[in-house]
Amino acid sequence: MRSGCHSITWGGVVADATGVTSVKNLHYRAAGSMHQALRDIAAAGYAGVEMFDGNLADLADDPAAFRALLAETGLRLVSVYAGGNFVYRDALPDELHRISVTAELGAAFGAEHLVVGGGARRSSGNPAEDYDRLAEALDAVTDIATGHGLQACYHPHLTTMVESPDELDMVMKRSRIGFCPDTAHLVAGGGDPAALIRRYPDRVRHVHLKDLRPDPFAFLPLGQGEIDFADVVAALREVRYDGWLIVELDSYDGDPQRAAEISKAYLDQLLAP
Repeated sequence: MRSGCHSITWGGVVADATGVTSVKNLHYRAAGSMHQALRDIAAAGYAGVEMFDGNLADLADDPAAFRALLAETGLRLVSVYAGGNFVYRDALPDELHRISVTAELGAAFGAEHLVVGGGARRSSGNPAEDYDRLAEALDAVTDIATGHGLQACYHPHLTTMVESPDELDMVMKRSRIGFCPDTAHLVAGGGDPAALIRRYPDRVRHVHLKDLRPDPFAFLPLGQGEIDFADVVAALREVRYDGWLIVELDSYDGDPQRAAEISKAYLDQLLAP
């Protein structure tokens, strides 16, 4: 297993204001400098980086400069993260258009994975057929990714219609998409990440790692919260996962490079023979 880091910690997640009126432009972005993020991630000892679709689109405006940055830092662009509502039929073609553009850019810069989160929680609650709609959209995402040589995987996430283990199960039964367990979001949604990895051994394609303190609620660097990462790694070894482990810390009250270093040191110790 190889370790990478998501650039989200450098500025936290924001989204395009234009997405309020134009869904095809509704990208995620980390608000900080991606040049600084990649240099800090490399300095912390990681081999790869995951980026938001919006940040990748920004850097792809000057592809030679982005390739030079990857060469300078020695990092591999492992994966790109995007999202969507996925349950509103009129909006879905524009969402899939945006994801298709993202997959094309990711493939152009050597990415292996397309990670998506989402499935809108309606104000009136989600009817059962929304899970069919979500699964249908995720299968379309899978086909888009495959067409560009990428593996697609779904990331359960707080505030979406897939938080709990039961909600995840409804998606896994209905869709062909791979599974990207995020340790902290799964715990916050009432699940056990190691148990869920064991439940879907053939679906795990990519992994996000962050720690969690439930009260007061906070996402934290690895080893600073309450998640049993030894069991998570044991589960990954049991299912013979040999892919990327991406540290993905939404925010940090301090230097993001320091947060990356804390998680890397913990992860190295955890993975040591």
